[in-house]
Amino acid sequence: MTATPVPRSARRRTVLRALAVAVALVGGSTPARGGAAFAAGPETYTLTVRHLDREGRTTAPYRSQVTGISGPGAEASATLDDPSGVTTVRLPRGRYVLDSTLASGLEPGGTIWTDWIVQPRLDLDRDTTVVVDARTTAPVDVRPPDGSARFEKSSMFVEVSHGGATRTVNVNNGSTNLRVAHLGPETEAGAVKQWFDANWKGDTADYLLGQTFTGTRALTGLTRHYAAGELATLNVRGATGPGSAGTGLIGVLPTDGPTIGVSRSLATPGTATFLVTPGRGTWDVSYTAPRADGGAPTTYLADRIAVRAGATATHTFDGPVFGPALTGRPAVSRDGDRITADVPLFADGDGHVPWTASAETAYTSLYRDGVLVGAASGTPGRGEFTVAPGAASYRLAATATRKAAVGATTRVTASWTFASATTAEPTALPVSVVRFSPELGTAGTATAGRPIRIPVTVQGAAADGRTRSLTVSASTDGGASWTRLPLDAGAATLRNPPAGTAVSLRAELTDTAGNTLDQTVTDAYRTE
Repeated sequence: MTATPVPRSARRRTVLRALAVAVALVGGSTPARGGAAFAAGPETYTLTVRHLDREGRTTAPYRSQVTGISGPGAEASATLDDPSGVTTVRLPRGRYVLDSTLASGLEPGGTIWTDWIVQPRLDLDRDTTVVVDARTTAPVDVRPPDGSARFEKSSMFVEVSHGGATRTVNVNNGSTNLRVAHLGPETEAGAVKQWFDANWKGDTADYLLGQTFTGTRALTGLTRHYAAGELATLNVRGATGPGSAGTGLIGVLPTDGPTIGVSRSLATPGTATFLVTPGRGTWDVSYTAPRADGGAPTTYLADRIAVRAGATATHTFDGPVFGPALTGRPAVSRDGDRITADVPLFADGDGHVPWTASAETAYTSLYRDGVLVGAASGTPGRGEFTVAPGAASYRLAATATRKAAVGATTRVTASWTFASATTAEPTALPVSVVRFSPELGTAGTATAGRPIRIPVTVQGAAADGRTRSLTVSASTDGGASWTRLPLDAGAATLRNPPAGTAVSLRAELTDTAGNTLDQTVTDAYRTE
C-alpha cells in the first residue's frame, strides 16, 4: 500500500512498495511531514481514524496512509498504524486521499484475508473522524476460463486528481483473498482512475487479466469470470539464430497505467503464450535474447501491441534477417543546420529494434558536396553533425560490425544520398531502407540447394510507390562477388548454395525524387 505523488507526464511502471499484511506491524504513528511547523503555519485540524475488523471490533494489524492532494496540505502525509486501532494526527487544511489495508485470519491455521479501503476524497476543513470498516468490503473475484490455472499475484491502483495534482495509492496481493471498498463522498467527475491486474498461470499459457475504470468512486468489490472468447492471444517467440541458443527472458505488461506485469524465461527456440484482456488496452513486450557465443545479451522492446478478443498476435524476437529498419520516427532529420542520424542497423527479422545495440565497431559519417563534415563512432547508425547553411548534396554512410556467428548478420553497411537546405524546424530527411524477410527454419537457417523466396519491403521515403528503381543482389563469398536476383511480386528468388554457406544480401535503390540507398547485409542467413 503506497501513496505517492505522480506527475501527469510520468510513465507507468511505478515502483511498488507493497504492504506485507501478514507481518506484525510496529505500533505508533508518523506525523505529517514538517508537522512541527504546521502549528505556526497553515491552519490545521485533527484527523482521527478508527479501524474496525469484519466483526466490527477495533482492530490491528492494519496500516493506513493519508496523503495530501491539494490546498495547504498538498505536500503533507501521515502513516497510521497505532496498535490500538485508533490513530489521531494533526494536518493542514486541504484535500487528501486515505487508503487503509487491514489483515484478518492471522491466527494459526487461519485463512489470511486482505481488506483494502480507499477514500479518494477526504476534505479536511474541520476536526474529522473517519471509520474504516472491513465489513463494507466486497470480494475481488477475477478468474480465467481455465479452472486449473494457478493464481500468482494481483495489484490494484487508484489514482486521484484534484486541483491539477495527482496522487496514487495501491495494494498488491499474493492470494485471491482480497476485498475492497470505497469510503466517503464521491469526487468530481472523472477524478478517480483505477486499474486492476491479476496474473494466473496455466499449463500452456499465462493469463494477464486487467481492467481499467474511471469515475467518482473507488471500487467496492469486483467480479469477472472471463470466457475464452473474451481474451486475446499474444505469442512471444524466441528464435535461435546462430550463436543465440539458450534461455531468453520475456516481460509482458499493459502499456498504460501502473501495473505489475509478468516475467518468464524461455528456452530457445520456443514460444510463450499469454492470454490477455483487450479491455486493458495495448500491451508492451520486452525480450532479452541469450548469447551462447559469449556476446552481450540483446534486449528488444515491442510497445503498444494492439490485441483483439479471439485474435492472435505473434512477435518473433532475435531471428534473422537482421538489418536496418525504420520504426516510424524520422531516422535522419535536420533542425536548422544540424543533421541528426539515428538509423537502427541491427533490427531483427520482425523489425524489433534492440534497446541496447551491441557492436564491435560502428562508424557513421556525413559528407557535404563530397567533403567530409564529420564522423561518429560507438552506436550503430547514430551521429550528429553541424553543417554549413544553405542547400547542398549530402551522403550519409554508416557501417557496423558485431560479434555474431556466420548467418546472424556480422556486418551492415548503408549509404544514402539526398539534398537538404537549412530548415526552420526539425524536418525528416528522405532516407529509405530495405528489409529482407525469407522464411527460415527455427534455427534461422534455410535448406541448402533449394530455391528460396526473399520478400523485399521498402521503408521510408521510397515506400508506398515512391521507388523509381530497386535491384537486389546476393553473395555467397562474403561480398567479394555479387549476383543480381530477379524481382517479382515484391520478392527476390535465389537457389540456396551448399550447406554451411552464409548468404549476404544487397539492395540498391533510387526513389522518385532521386535520393539513393546502397545497403549491404553481410551473412544475412546460412544454409544447412
